[in-house]
Amino acid sequence: MTDLMNGKIAAITGAASGIGLACARALIDEGATVVLIDRAREKLDALCAELGERARPLVVDLLNGAEVSGMLPRILDVAGGLDVFHANAGAYIGGPVAEGDPDAWDRMLNLNINAAFRSVHAVLPHMIAQKSGDILFTSSIAGVVPVVWEPIYTASKFAVQAFVHSTRRQVAQHGVRVGAVLPGPVVTALLDDWPKAKMEEALANGSLMQPKEVADAVLFMLTRPRNVTIRDLVILPNSVDL
Repeated sequence: MTDLMNGKIAAITGAASGIGLACARALIDEGATVVLIDRAREKLDALCAELGERARPLVVDLLNGAEVSGMLPRILDVAGGLDVFHANAGAYIGGPVAEGDPDAWDRMLNLNINAAFRSVHAVLPHMIAQKSGDILFTSSIAGVVPVVWEPIYTASKFAVQAFVHSTRRQVAQHGVRVGAVLPGPVVTALLDDWPKAKMEEALANGSLMQPKEVADAVLFMLTRPRNVTIRDLVILPNSVDL
């Protein structure tokens, strides 16, 4: 531990697994207090007991607009402040549009877009008032390169990128940085609906990353000097040709 985040308070959505959990571990290891936000109460409690006193659980249903909009006072209550907000939670749907389920699309789009934007709306006034803070999104390489086998997911991440770029320019004057990490394929639950053969091939040829590798990129973004913003950080397995 080098205490790169010593004294900082971060909140991460979708923190009970995958990239969110890896980021929570990385920030705690560097001295931060982290509010782990997820809907899985028992899992959050168990993880926070494992991670130690600087891990604080917060149960929020991100598809409940009122709960998301009321998130900030609860974060401040459990952690005493907020320096970093990481809108990480998301869902994945791939496959041909003609064979898709629009109801499933709605749920994914609500989580990837509406809930993410609403959560930032909830915490941003606090950061503007204190004239400092970091807003970070877990986006995707699909947010800059349209991926033929996942058009709806790609569309959601293009929306995230548009929000990141425009909001960053609005709030930079207040000392608030906004950026996105854009990973390629990562071993997380988001890929559970990948065809089995595709997953096995990706694991065999090294075209999947581990969540910790994304967390290392996030830590790099957050620890740059305050006069520098990492707007987009793309991280890919070497064997992915994008």
